[in-house]
Amino acid sequence: MLVIPSIDLMDGRCVQLVGGDPRTRNDYGDPLKWVRKWEREGANLLHVVDLDAALGIGNNLEVIKRIVKEAHVPVQVGGGIRSEERARELIESNVERIVVGTAAVKNPPFVEKLIKLFGKGRVAIALDSRQGRVLVNGWRKKTKLEPQQMAQRFEKIGVWGFLFTAVDREGRMKGPDISAIRKLVEAVRSPVIASGGVGCLDDLLKVKQTGAYGAVVGMALYEKKFTLKQALEVVHR
Repeated sequence: MLVIPSIDLMDGRCVQLVGGDPRTRNDYGDPLKWVRKWEREGANLLHVVDLDAALGIGNNLEVIKRIVKEAHVPVQVGGGIRSEERARELIESNVERIVVGTAAVKNPPFVEKLIKLFGKGRVAIALDSRQGRVLVNGWRKKTKLEPQQMAQRFEKIGVWGFLFTAVDREGRMKGPDISAIRKLVEAVRSPVIASGGVGCLDDLLKVKQTGAYGAVVGMALYEKKFTLKQALEVVHR
């Protein structure tokens, strides 16, 4: 299982939020500093989230381009990818994979178009969930859809895989939603990356036992609950 550091961007800075709420912002400074650190500690993939784009208040495209240029490992990017133009800008910046959320839920043909343009290996779907229902619009609006239902629909379209985020666990470091992760992993054949709630090394082992392809870790790394090197050693035993 991959352990994937998250680099969340607001105003060009590396930040972490609790439950996606901008009022809970913790600022960790220059994102490029963290790119270098995570690579030194053994990262095989970086997960970048453009929070400004997700919230519809701007974007961090130039910072993302610098991250991709400096990184020696693949970078996947999510947050606010709601147009072909934005998707193309990211793909042409050599992003490994784009992660589409709100636009996918509201307009599945948009995803089909992106796959035709860029290939299914370059498009993943963000399934952001609270209380068993998919969220849209920067985690602010709840739909009636279950993550498993959405995943099965998009798997038929031919997406690479899924990024599942338990929003009510995000940034709280009180443990991932293991039951929900397992349900999603069992519902599809495509890779599932889990996010939200990891607070200790044992949490990573529990995620691994679900059969997840990877786990995105943010707050626990930035708050030094463990190092990325320690995390990789644990999941690779």
